[in-house]
Amino acid sequence: MIPYSAPIDDMRFTLTHVVGLPKLADLPGFDAVTPDLVDAVLEEAGKLARDVLAPLNTVGDKEGATLENGVVRTASGFKDAYWKYVEGGWNSVPFDPEWGGQGLPWALALPIQEMWQSANMSFSLCPMLNQGAVELLTAHGSEEQKKLYLEKMIAGEWAGTMNLTEPQAGSDVGAVRTKADPQGDGTYRISGQKIFITYGEHDYTDNIIHLVLARTPTAPAGVKGISLFVVPKFLVNADGSLGARNDVRCAGLEHKLGIHASPTAVMAFGDNDACIGYLVGEENRGIEYMFTMMNNARLGVGLQGVSIAERAYQQARDYAKSRVQSRALTGKDPSPVAIIHHPDVRRMLLTMKSQIEAARALSYLTAFALDNAHHNPDEAARKHHAALNDLLTPITKAWCTDLGVELTSLGVQIHGGMGFVEETGAAQHYRDARIAPIYEGTNGIQANDLVFRKVIRDGGAAAFALLAEIKEVAAQAKDGPGDDLVTIGSNLAEAARATEQATTWLLETGKADPAAAAAGAVNYLRLFGITIGGYLTAKGMLAAAEQLRQPGADAKFLDAKMITGRFYADQILPTAQGLLQPIVAGHRSVMALAEEQF
Repeated sequence: MIPYSAPIDDMRFTLTHVVGLPKLADLPGFDAVTPDLVDAVLEEAGKLARDVLAPLNTVGDKEGATLENGVVRTASGFKDAYWKYVEGGWNSVPFDPEWGGQGLPWALALPIQEMWQSANMSFSLCPMLNQGAVELLTAHGSEEQKKLYLEKMIAGEWAGTMNLTEPQAGSDVGAVRTKADPQGDGTYRISGQKIFITYGEHDYTDNIIHLVLARTPTAPAGVKGISLFVVPKFLVNADGSLGARNDVRCAGLEHKLGIHASPTAVMAFGDNDACIGYLVGEENRGIEYMFTMMNNARLGVGLQGVSIAERAYQQARDYAKSRVQSRALTGKDPSPVAIIHHPDVRRMLLTMKSQIEAARALSYLTAFALDNAHHNPDEAARKHHAALNDLLTPITKAWCTDLGVELTSLGVQIHGGMGFVEETGAAQHYRDARIAPIYEGTNGIQANDLVFRKVIRDGGAAAFALLAEIKEVAAQAKDGPGDDLVTIGSNLAEAARATEQATTWLLETGKADPAAAAAGAVNYLRLFGITIGGYLTAKGMLAAAEQLRQPGADAKFLDAKMITGRFYADQILPTAQGLLQPIVAGHRSVMALAEEQF
């Protein structure tokens, strides 16, 4: 497996010229976000990813995590790497300074997390789940809970987990059976089993803070009867010191297709009827609170699609430059050439590169909207960005992770037969990527969320507002200098028109015939993703064209940005229009077969 090198130039360009990170410096609390700080943070994070985390990726894949007598041991080097990560202060980047965080924007934290995920996806899952737990407790925990847990979770001394899934209750969280019996002293006795718990047990930290969904004895049925509890591995004394071991244990580890070094645990609560939990907020509001953590995780998982595709691209690119096979189609020299000279290999590499850059920009834009939703002093701007963040989150999670699988598969294809054997490492990226469209809500669930909660619920207001911005950029590009900008402007306008028509159809159809809307939901999300990707690609091309006119411009980088954008315009954007018919008419065949005809 080749060394990983963070694509800092593209990260910096995307943050500055596509997403608008410099604007965040004007928001309260973000005045320290200067170009010099951004450069320093990206450079130092890139070193940790390259030198510490990436070399362990293959080690973790081969060794995995092991369970011995109830103790989970992570792969060789992982615990040491975790503490180098913690000692560098990386765990605290986006969190509230009141609890020891650095208070930097999510739009800067996300590129850093992309590096961890590209370098070592299995490693990155522990910090990712912990950050969601921190966000949840910051938003919904009591003052006592914040004082007991946040500082050490933000410092990385303790880690947090999310406990939703049960054997009989996967995506249907309302079917949760884990019990929480009140003890009359403010505590609850928790009993039940959770499965698929990422880093549910590990050897990185002294304590693990489990956030557990459970049902109290008098709770109503379904999701309205779910409450949320803090269940620490070790109880925490009033002074913050560790107390007795709680009655929670790892009953097993799953044997998975990928992410072998990430311990996916079966967690047993209350085997001895002595598992103590503490209610977060009010009873029966657990799902509401957990969505704070889930939305954070969905953004992080969407970024995983970008990250693992980037790692696969770098490996495929370098292999294509070194693998010599067959003569070139042009010229008379019969000597074999590196396969990067063959048109189909170039097509595959540009398919990877152009969509990675578009998906990266989408992920960063979602984080930028999140920062503005929390920190912009203007109420109208906060509401606008909150709606944008809500709209973009399911698209980021699903479109980017679908791309992660498609593009890591292309990485295997570029390697040919060598991609199908484990020695090159291309297969690991493909295996690791496959989980991302499944966990944190399958991509079908994300599509339904987009259609019913994010589009139909507000009458399409957020969707149409974004489409208006997209059409403005398309018009700017069509009026720009050069055929590349004209082409992406024209094709983006067509994609926006198809997305607008699909949105209108969903609004007219969704309430009366929800099955018809749901049948087209995945295609609608993909259509919107391709269109937003074109919008952000066009913004990047407009910025690159402007910079190319400036003295001292990095012509090599900027010219590549223009060519890559033109490929997206020629090869990716036209596929958007083909999705309109499956959305508006495909439901007839989707629902036509009787069950016994399958």
